[in-house]
Amino acid sequence: MARGKQTFSKSSGKSGWVQWLGLALILLLIDQFTKVLIVGNYRLGDSTFVTSFFNVVRVHNTGAAFSFLADAGGWQRWFFTGIGFVAAVVIIWMLRAHPGQKLFSFAMACILGGAIGNVIDRLMYGYVVDFLDFHWSGMHFPAFNVADCAISVGAICLILDELLRVRKT
Repeated sequence: MARGKQTFSKSSGKSGWVQWLGLALILLLIDQFTKVLIVGNYRLGDSTFVTSFFNVVRVHNTGAAFSFLADAGGWQRWFFTGIGFVAAVVIIWMLRAHPGQKLFSFAMACILGGAIGNVIDRLMYGYVVDFLDFHWSGMHFPAFNVADCAISVGAICLILDELLRVRKT
């Protein structure tokens, strides 16, 4: 994937990719901190009413997004862990190659922090800890966590970056 011409300044030079790793680390720490709070204070299935459309819950997701492959028999834990590791390596390589492209690098850092957060869960627990439960009129959106939010924001920014890049050509 060609990323276009790069310019390097003090803040976005070849070493500028480290700032993006810092963002990923901050997101990872927030994700893990919130999950420690949930695991320490909630049992599986516990729920706390917050508003008419939001609860804090403790849910275990052995699958991927929207519980994809959650009932696959256990092999998915290692499959999704492997995908997370491969994604992390590729993202770090991309951050090193394109640190001056701010929106692109922001997107990659968000995805990296979220992916590693969920990989840590899979390695520690065998599942991902989800706890944000949004609902409306009795319908619940699948519960998710800070890592999932970071991945989603990163994916949206990545799409926006690509649309803006294509528009410039």
